[in-house]
Amino acid sequence: MHQKTVIALKLAALLGANLLLAGSAHSVTIDAGDYTRLPDGTNLAVLYYQHFEGKQLYSQGNKLSGNARLSADIGILRGVRFVDIGDFTVVPQFLLPFGQLNTGGDLAGLSSTNGIGDLIFAPTIHLIKDPERKRAFAVTPWLYMPTGNYDRNNALNAFGENRWKLDMQVGYITPLSDKWSLDLIGDVVWYGDNNDFGNTSARLKQSLSYQLQTHLRYHITPGTYLAGMLSYDWGGETKVNGVSQGDRQERTKALLTVGHFVTPSIQILGSYGQDLSVRTGIKEDNRFNLRLVKVF
Repeated sequence: MHQKTVIALKLAALLGANLLLAGSAHSVTIDAGDYTRLPDGTNLAVLYYQHFEGKQLYSQGNKLSGNARLSADIGILRGVRFVDIGDFTVVPQFLLPFGQLNTGGDLAGLSSTNGIGDLIFAPTIHLIKDPERKRAFAVTPWLYMPTGNYDRNNALNAFGENRWKLDMQVGYITPLSDKWSLDLIGDVVWYGDNNDFGNTSARLKQSLSYQLQTHLRYHITPGTYLAGMLSYDWGGETKVNGVSQGDRQERTKALLTVGHFVTPSIQILGSYGQDLSVRTGIKEDNRFNLRLVKVF
């Protein structure tokens, strides 16, 4: 079999079932400060733009190709509302990803894909009130609903997974000093089955995956901060009709972020990052994130 065909098939097996949202095939990578508890009645309208590119393809820690070019341009629409219920704050929110995936090099035989992703419902629950110290502790069930574009005949389905998925995420924010604060985030992800995987309509099953991430923020002014993020996610091996695909994930990534309120109600955030190590899949050489938030 031609080497390019082998690599293309490997990539399809490694990435074909995974949403390329926020740079993780498994769990949700958040921005620094996302778990800040805001006053009752606060609404947020959020628009994201994300671009990433990579060319190194790995399988079980072994490099299969240095020219397996993959890039994506992704947008996300997000609506958020804060509602106080007794001592708790509930934050219902919806997210809708959309975008385009492009391939080249050893993956040039795989056609580009674009479309609308799976709708995500994420009702955060804040469990403590601590306005003086500005601590926050919250739980978010990120529920992915199989509403996005999916075609079992496509080698890559980057936006629609044709299955339900639940990411249970816990977030904690604590100030370290007047200028420094720390965000700690943990995830466990459960995956429903995709019973229409590949051109034979096979059953895809996936084991639990996990992620730990931390953000260290330096507050230059009350409305401007710099942050560094380090995350590690692992697990999530898949089986197709009961046959293990040997695609257990281990991925370490880093991100640098600048956030600034240009007005009291408008924030702009920009990030740059890359993967430090990858066991399975494409290693991101460059990632650029932009975020616009309107508070009302």
